[in-house]
Amino acid sequence: MNLDFAYGNFERHIQKNSYPGRGIVLGMLESGEWGIVYWIMGRSKNSRNRRFVGDGTILRTGPIDASVVKNPELIIYEAMLERPPVFLVGNGSQTRTIYDTMGAGGSFDEALLTREREPDAPNYTPRISGLIALDGATTPLMLSILKANPANPALTDRITYRPAPPPLGFGYGITTYQEDGNPLPSFAGDPLLLPLQGSPEEVLETYWAGLDVDNKVALAVKVIGVDGRSRLLIRNKVMLRKG
Repeated sequence: MNLDFAYGNFERHIQKNSYPGRGIVLGMLESGEWGIVYWIMGRSKNSRNRRFVGDGTILRTGPIDASVVKNPELIIYEAMLERPPVFLVGNGSQTRTIYDTMGAGGSFDEALLTREREPDAPNYTPRISGLIALDGATTPLMLSILKANPANPALTDRITYRPAPPPLGFGYGITTYQEDGNPLPSFAGDPLLLPLQGSPEEVLETYWAGLDVDNKVALAVKVIGVDGRSRLLIRNKVMLRKG
C-alpha cells in the first residue's frame, strides 16, 4: 500500500506535472544507504543554461555558456554540501548559509531564519532545503521551505518538517512549485512520500525519466553509506563538448 501511495504521488506531482520546478527527496535506498535526490528545471533560457558539476562530495550548479548568464546569484550555487555526519541539500545559496552556521555551532533552523524566499517577483520562488543527520538524532531528516506569505509576499513563511525515518525504498520530497502557472504557485502541503526503489542508478533513471522532457535540466543522487562516506551520480540534459 505504501508503494502504491508513493508511486501515486510520483505520477501526480512529477510525471504528470510539467513544472514542479526544483525538487528534493530525502530517504532510504533499498540498499540500506541513505539517499538525497535533487533536480533542477527551467522554462527560460537563463534557467536552462545550467548543468550540475560534481567536485568530490560537493554538488554545484554551473553555466553551460557563462557569457549569457543573467542573475547568477539565483542560478549558480552549491546544491549539496556535507559535514559528516550531517549532509545538506538546497536549491540556492542558503545551502552555504546552513553549512557555515552549523559549522559555527548553530542549527538548521537558525541558519534559515537569516534567509528569505527568492526575490524574483511575481513568482517569489521558494527556497527549499534538506538535511540528513547520521548522529543518532531523534529526527534524522529535516526539510524546509521558505516561501512568500500569501497575504503579503513581502514577508516570508518559514516551515520546517521533521518526518520520521521512512522505510527502505522510500523518501520524503518537496518541490518549489505545485504546478506550472503564471505566476508559478508555490508548493503547498506536507512533504510527499515518494519511491526510492532499486539501485541508486535506477533511482536516478526513474526520476530523470519522470521529469518533463522539455523543462528538465539536471538531476543528481547522493548515496550516503552507514560509514558516512558519500558518492554522487549526476545526469545533465546538455553535455559540454570536449576539446
